[in-house]
Amino acid sequence: MKLVRFGEKGNEKPGVLDNQGNIRSLEGHLDDIDGCSIAAGAFDRIAGLDMDSLPVIEGARLGPCVGNIGKILCIGLNYSDHAAEAGMDVPREPVLFTKATSAINGPNDDVLLPRGSVKTDWECELAIVIGKHAKYVSEDEALDYVAGYCILNDVSERAYQIESTGQWVKGKSCDTFAPIGPWLVTKDEIPDPQNLSMWLEVNGKRFQEGTTETMVFGVRHLISYLSRFMSLQPGDVISTGTPPGVGMGQTPPVYLKAGDEMVLGIQGLGVQRQKVVAE
Repeated sequence: MKLVRFGEKGNEKPGVLDNQGNIRSLEGHLDDIDGCSIAAGAFDRIAGLDMDSLPVIEGARLGPCVGNIGKILCIGLNYSDHAAEAGMDVPREPVLFTKATSAINGPNDDVLLPRGSVKTDWECELAIVIGKHAKYVSEDEALDYVAGYCILNDVSERAYQIESTGQWVKGKSCDTFAPIGPWLVTKDEIPDPQNLSMWLEVNGKRFQEGTTETMVFGVRHLISYLSRFMSLQPGDVISTGTPPGVGMGQTPPVYLKAGDEMVLGIQGLGVQRQKVVAE
């Protein structure tokens, strides 16, 4: 299934895509698509519905495909060729940082350039949505804890991230810096998360093109690894890193400016489209 959340910001409603790509409302059947509904077995209930009987929704804004996210865990330098373009060594174990949940944005909402920003960049990433409580999970059983997958654009202000003191989180957590969606695709539709093509364009020029096959640490390893340090809860999001082609890796570097448009996609997970706007 491909699940969506639609409607005004902060008041999104649950929905599902039918076989023709129409959004069908799940109001009356589900309060939201979030950790609580995922943990309560909402996917099984939705699968039993007659899709043709659900109201069609047209022209609605798409919100983040998961609501009430508890935490966003991100993996840095998880593609060796991206590490090379960043001038950093391939890590011996996953590099972990977080994005503030206040950065969460709809997949097609505007991305705001922070005041004083000079090096705002893009990163197309595969995101994992956790489906049940996970702690000390083995790699063999890791995929049992996945609810589904989606796209996350890990928008990053490089001056804040790298040139300032302290942790990367400052450059990763500005408002609107975590567009999520358009769909939460249940794991049964993605049998191999390590075989998905991905791409990103800015103003029609393709900068990123890669595949999840080249991750340094794959989905199974990341879930197992993170569950050693903290429990993972239903609705938590793990963003798994980006392939090469980010702005700071260009010669000379290219950064986002007001009026730019990003378009990005991952095989089977849909497409995002964001305009860049000065805050």
